Parts: sequence; C-alpha cells; structure tokens
Amino acid sequence: MSRSGEFCPRCGDPIERESGVELPDSPGQRDPDSVLCDACYFDEFDLVDAPDRVHIRVCARCGAVHRGNRWVDVGAEDYTDIAVEAVSEALGVHVDAESVSWQVAPEQVDATTIRMHCQFSGVIRETPVTEEVVVPVKIAKETCKRCGKIAGGSFASIVQIRADERTPTSDELERAQAIAEAYVAEREETGDRDAFITEVGEVEEGLNMKISTNKLGQGIAQHVVRELGGSFSDSERLISEDSDGNELYRVTYAVRLPRYRSGEIIDPEDGDGPVLVKSVQGNLKGLRLASGEQYEASFEDEDAPDAERLGMVEDGVETTLVAVEDDHAVQVLDPETYETKSIPRPDYLDTEADQIPVLKSRAGLHVLPADDSTV
Repeated sequence: MSRSGEFCPRCGDPIERESGVELPDSPGQRDPDSVLCDACYFDEFDLVDAPDRVHIRVCARCGAVHRGNRWVDVGAEDYTDIAVEAVSEALGVHVDAESVSWQVAPEQVDATTIRMHCQFSGVIRETPVTEEVVVPVKIAKETCKRCGKIAGGSFASIVQIRADERTPTSDELERAQAIAEAYVAEREETGDRDAFITEVGEVEEGLNMKISTNKLGQGIAQHVVRELGGSFSDSERLISEDSDGNELYRVTYAVRLPRYRSGEIIDPEDGDGPVLVKSVQGNLKGLRLASGEQYEASFEDEDAPDAERLGMVEDGVETTLVAVEDDHAVQVLDPETYETKSIPRPDYLDTEADQIPVLKSRAGLHVLPADDSTV
C-alpha cells in the first residue's frame, strides 16, 4: 500500500491505496464512496440491503404462491421453504462485495409469521466483513383463482360417457374417470392452472364430468375414445358474454363407447357362427369360435354389426374333451346335461387337453380359447 496523495473528503486523513490502483479520470465516473478512506467507508457501509418485512400470499387450499400478477404452484412441503425463497429474492448484496456467502435460520413465531435470521459474509477492500439481518415474513392465507373456481362449481364443458345400445359397465366408467383424471394431472404438471375437474357424477345412462375448459373437455373425450374405443360428438350452448362482449359457449362432449366389449361373444347371424370380440378400436375385430378364423366387421357396419349377444368369455366353464372326431369336430361333455355332444373344432383347440373351456348359449355349445393371449 502507498499513499495516493489524496485525502479523505470526510475526515481529512490521507488515503492509502494499493499500488497500481487508479481512480477514473472523470469524477462523474467515480463511485462517491470510492474517495473515502477505509474508516469512513466502513462507518456507513451496509453489506446487505434488507426489507423491513416480507409479505407472502399463499392459497390455503392448494398451497400456491402469488408472484407478480399470477398464482404459481411451487410444490413446497411447508411455508418455511417458501419464506426462505421469498427472503432470498428480496435481499440485496453490495455490488462491491466479493466471496459472498450466507446462511439463514428460520424461527417459527406463529402459524403465519416466520422470523428469518440471515447471516452474510464477504470481502470488501480486502477486508472480511460480516452482517446479520432479521427479516420477518408474514404469510397471508387466501384462496387462489383456481380454487375459487372449483369451490364455486365453475365449468366450461361437460364430458358424458355413454355406450351404444347398452349401459356402460362400472369398470368402463371407472376407467373413463381415471383417464380423465390422468389427463388433467398431466396438464397441471405443464403449469396449466386452468385444468381441473369440477364434478363427477354417475347417472342412469353412464357418467357426467364437469370440466374447467372446453379444450380440456375435448382432450378428455379424445383420450377416452382412444383407449376404450367408440366415438364422440360435441354440441355447444351459448351461456353468456365476457367483459369485451365475446360470446361464451359451454360445450358438451358426448362419448359413445362401442356397442360390444372386448371379451364379449356375439352372433352376427351371417351363418359362420359366434364371434369372440377381441378389439373395439375402429372396426370391430374378433375370432370365430367355430373355426378360429379372424373376423372383422365391414366398414358399412360403422363401429359394429347388428348381432345377438351370447355372453362374456368369463361365462365359460370347464368341461371334458371326450374325443377328436376329425379336423372340424370334437366330442365334449355338455356341462349341464353331461351328454356327449359333437361340436365345431376351432384351430386354437389343444387336442391333448383333458379339460377345455366352453360356452353354452342360444347358438349352441362352442369351445373358448384356453388363455387370454388368444383373446
């Protein structure tokens, strides 16, 4: 260090500077504090600029935090994490400080107040400095816009789950609801706070779900049809106008599940015998029980043909395979009368088996596939 020939304008003492360090030629370019001696500089130096208090708005229902002009899902486990983050954003560290580090010790005063003890350290003018500040954090519990809409029963679309010429099963309704909830959760994970299901209710014909937006309702209908098959249509109804005079519509998406279900046995009455339904995605596809041949409904039949319902694959029972007559017929015991009967032999029949599954219906007695892989 050497004397610069300058004097501190505040105390008049000579200023010592490190060799080679020069101040800007223009006084306007200088930091006003840079002309002070170390004693005067540190006398008024503040390492940290801290607010007197930090206010946080938190949704009491979902835990979202209000930042700027919107609510944000932060995923914090408790309010302490939120308080630490808010205080760190509110604090300012002196621009000339180097090697700055800090630590914080939160003190829970009550349910809505946390006192943050913050300790900072850094280096200024090659001098280590430390400073401790205490910042009270006040947490205000409110209801965010999203939770307010949910509580108020707000919705923009309705997704109706129905089935063609039948009532949906409880498994289908449960799966449709699970598909809807998974899709909404997926949208929420992308930050869409307008994504929610307001209400789910079973009705005699199926299921009704009230959805927050029309776009979300359409997405749910598409996902249900994609997995469960069938089709959907939409209809809109004018409900109001917004503040700018734009018309607001509520859209109903009517999902129609397929007429038949995978695993159902039907008789198209085309002369080739019953069909075990394997797929209802697009055109119905299945397996002929008399021959084992693949079956597909023609496109003229739209989603499914007119057919007689005979039962489900789980309605089948085990019976004894008595004998193999030829490539087209086998003898089995009737599971009800125990008489020996000759019935068609499908390709999938294991002729070495002692017991085979069969279905007895109005169309007669037919061999079922022995395992689900054929279904």
